[in-house]
This record gives sequence, C-alpha cells and structure tokens, in this order.
Amino acid sequence: MSHSTEIAAIEALFRNQVRKDKKVRNAYLLVHSNKTGLHLNLAEGPGENSQPNPQQPVYMASVGKLFTSVIVAILHEKGQLSFEDPIGLYLDSELMNGLHIYKAKDYSYDIQIRHLLNQTSGLPDNFYPLFDKLLADNDFEMTPRQAVEWSKKNLKSQVEPGGKKSYYTDTNYHLLGLIVEKVCEEPFHSVLKRLIFDPLKMTRSYMLHYSEPDEPVQNEAGFYFNDTRINEFKGYAGLDFSGGGVVSPMEDLLQFMKALTNHQLISADTFRIMCCDKAKLYPGWDYGYGIWQVRPVPVLLPSKYQSWGVLGASGAFMFYHPELETYLIGSFNHQKWQRKCVRFMFRAMGKLL
Repeated sequence: MSHSTEIAAIEALFRNQVRKDKKVRNAYLLVHSNKTGLHLNLAEGPGENSQPNPQQPVYMASVGKLFTSVIVAILHEKGQLSFEDPIGLYLDSELMNGLHIYKAKDYSYDIQIRHLLNQTSGLPDNFYPLFDKLLADNDFEMTPRQAVEWSKKNLKSQVEPGGKKSYYTDTNYHLLGLIVEKVCEEPFHSVLKRLIFDPLKMTRSYMLHYSEPDEPVQNEAGFYFNDTRINEFKGYAGLDFSGGGVVSPMEDLLQFMKALTNHQLISADTFRIMCCDKAKLYPGWDYGYGIWQVRPVPVLLPSKYQSWGVLGASGAFMFYHPELETYLIGSFNHQKWQRKCVRFMFRAMGKLL
C-alpha cells in the first residue's frame, strides 16, 4: 500500500468519525511510522473560537501517567529510590496510617512503589467521586494530598497489595507524585520539566494549571464532560496532578514516545521491567508501570493489534505498534470517547496492516 493510499484511508476514517459526532468540538491524530516514513498530523472538528490546529496543545488526561512512571524509572536508575521500596520510606506517618485497610487488616506499610506503578496496591480510586464534587461545585478545590486523605476516610480498599490483578486508580499516581516531590525536593511539575520536557526539547508542553510552556502556544484545546468544558476549573489540577495533567501538541508527544522506544530516557533493561512487571487489568489488557499492553484474545482481539501505550478518559491515546514501528497519538477531547478511542485506534492500525 502506498503512503498516499494509507494517508487517505486513515484521514478519511478520522475525519468521518469526528464529523459524525456532534459532541466532539476538536480532535487530533498523529500517525508516524519509522518503518515506512509515513507521517500524518491532523486536526478536525467545528472548534471553539477557531478551527482546531494540528499544532495546538492538547490536554491528554491519564496519558500523563506514563510520564509519571518514566520519572520514577529515571529516579530508580539514579539510585534515588527503588521500585521495590515500601512507600512508607517516603511518605509521612500522618498520610500513611490507615491508608490501606482491607478486611480489618492494615496493609499500608506493605505497599511498594511498584504496586502503585502497576496498579496492584488495592487502593480505591479517588478521581471520579471527587470529580462529581467538582461538577456539582465548579469552585471546589483540593490538593493532591487532600485527595489521598479524602479517599482514606471515605473509600474502601479493593484487595491486599501485590495481587495478580490491577485495580485502576488515580490514588496510586497521586501518591507517586508526592513521592517524587519528596525525593527531588521540588514540585512535581518542575521535575517533569527538568527530567523530560527539557532534555527532549518539548518546549510547547506544560502541566495543566501548574506550569507554562517555554514557547508561546495557542490556547489549549477544550476537553469536555457532556457539554461542560473542564479546562478552566482550577480544582481539576488537584484531582489530576501526576495522574494526568500533561498538555502537549502531538509532535511533542511523538518526541517523548520516540525517546522512550529508543531508550534515550531510560535503559532498555529498565523499560523491560516496566513492561514485564504487569498484572491483568481488563479482558485483553495488561498493565505495567503506567503502560497498557494489548493481550491478544482469540477472535475478539487478534495478535496483529499487539501494541503498548497509554489511554486517557478524554478519549486520548498514545500507542506504539512494534511490528509496524508506528506511533498512533491523538485525542477526541470528550469523555464519551474514553472507550471508543480504542476501537478507533485499532481501526487505524487495520488500515496500516
């Protein structure tokens, strides 16, 4: 298949999907293949005050978890922490005490950093209960630490730490952010810039409500829950934090993924640990250290779709297909695309396969 045929097929699929859905105001797609040299960067939708632009920064929701896990991996390689360390080495007793109670037993001090990374801590998810509060009161604000403390008092742990099944929770990644701040003695957004954005020259990337890009950029694309634009809600920063929060144009995100696959940020051995120390998350999916991995299911999910990456609740995705040597990055910027973006991504892969 020629580049022009591939491009035409993927572009038509993307634009038709967006145009059919009146809820989507702006959507973005970047496809890049090292193997064939194909490069496609698209924006589509009616926009808000202006037409969406492929160079526009996009809030990527839980795609940011991969940035957090890579930061932790960098600190692991520097000897500043270890994946196997108990989290109680880095978090104060006030936060730790009673953090994880399951069947009347306290497992708080059994949780290791790796359990937070691969979502096997068994802790409850604080994001959606607190997000509901934000939707009910747009002035609602809570710091990441307060969000963890709230979940400790109001939610129940799912299972004891270190099991074979992941329970996806932003609480884990809030705690990782707090650990990074403790180890580095600086705010999480500063560490993100120092360890990832600056070395990769991601000058148009930043963290929502925490930092600004080094270069002037257009206003970030709006992301929506139903008809509500969430960008300006200041309280969202405390709920997202190191569980998301990264805002980047598609080309910056490609820089990050290339650096990860080429082992510029962390070694091949460390990346192998991040992928291999995994647990079952959902049917057809395993979860490593911030990494979603396709687990083939006969008939339903053929092995040709085997790939890895990360997904976000706003319909965001950032994946690499090793066989095709192809990156697929994008977002539909609407919560109703949280699952539909996966089906779209597989259909786009199908055009390349």
